Formats: sequence, structure tokens, C-alpha cells
Amino acid sequence: MPSDDEGRTPLTVVAVSGTLHRPSKTGLLVDAILTAIGEAASADSRRVEAHTIELLDLAPALAAALAPARATGPGPEPALTEAFERVASADILVVATPVYKGSYTGLLKLFVDFLGQDALVERPVLLAATGGSAAHSLVIEHELRPLFGFFRADTLPSGVYATGADFADGVVASDALLATIRTAAARAVWVVTVRTTSSPE
Repeated sequence: MPSDDEGRTPLTVVAVSGTLHRPSKTGLLVDAILTAIGEAASADSRRVEAHTIELLDLAPALAAALAPARATGPGPEPALTEAFERVASADILVVATPVYKGSYTGLLKLFVDFLGQDALVERPVLLAATGGSAAHSLVIEHELRPLFGFFRADTLPSGVYATGADFADGVVASDALLATIRTAAARAVWVVTVRTTSSPE
């Protein structure tokens, strides 16, 4: 993997979007988060390689797999294999979902069910969600954080929650939300940078 001008490898950022529609506000939120992470990394003279996994594209393969052994065992769907490998190799994982029936989507849960139990240990994960109103904002704390806590992931303290009122003309338009996104992105980059610089050679 090419390194930057200071000899550091780029930060690999992988976003997993559990939306059931396209286009979607969840997708717009993911784009804004990835942009903010890129800006935060650039301020630290780091380069970012970002990838987005749209679970909507993987839905047929996930449904056909039926069981984890068929999703990850001999002869799995190549797109699934690539998605699992990207998640496992990410420096920063962004997970975003629309709120559905008070929780994350079943599509996201199906994908996560196929991950190995040790796939996300200490992985920095930035959690994000979109909902119809602020009434569902605790979905990050009550649903997403426990889910990734099971995997012993390092869920970042600043989650990002957005409602329809935060968007206009296909972009995030709320200054308050943008500030939250920048804070979460900066924290994510900081965590990875500290770990990298403090790791023994």
C-alpha cells in the first residue's frame, strides 16, 4: 500500500450503510461523515482511502446465504467476501442505519450476524443513524452501541444522529449536525493516530 509524504500508510475508512432505499438520507449522512474524516485526516497530514458498503446491493447474496457458514465458507459470493474483508481491515469503521421499528434495519443485523466474533475487536467504530424525529435519537445508545459492544469494538463516544430536517438539496444543511459530524470525525482520526504513534515498532 502506498504511503504518504511522511511514510505513513493511508487511513482505510470503511462505511457500512444499512439503508433500504437509494437515494437516502442515511447515504447522505455517510457521505458527510466520510468527507469530515478526510478533512480531519488531511489536517493531520494523513491521506484517507474510503470505501462504502451498500448493504442494499448485498441483500440478495445475504438472503441466499441463509447461514454464516454459507456466507463465509467455501465458494461464498465474491461481493460478500470482499465486504467482510474490507470491514476486517478497516482502520475506522463507520456504521449507519435508518431507524426502523425503533432499531437498526434487519439488513444491517443480517450482515453483522455473518461477521466473525473477533472481527471487530478494538476496531474504532463511528455509529450513525437517521430517523423521522429526535424521538429516536437514543437508538445509537440503546441499540447500536450494545450490538458492537458484543464484538468488543471500540465504539467512539460521539455518535451522529440526523432527522429529515437536517438535510436540504441533497446535503447535510444543519450547522449543528455538521459540527457533531466534525467532532466525531476528528475523534476517530485522533484515536487511530494515537494508536499508530504509540505502537511499538
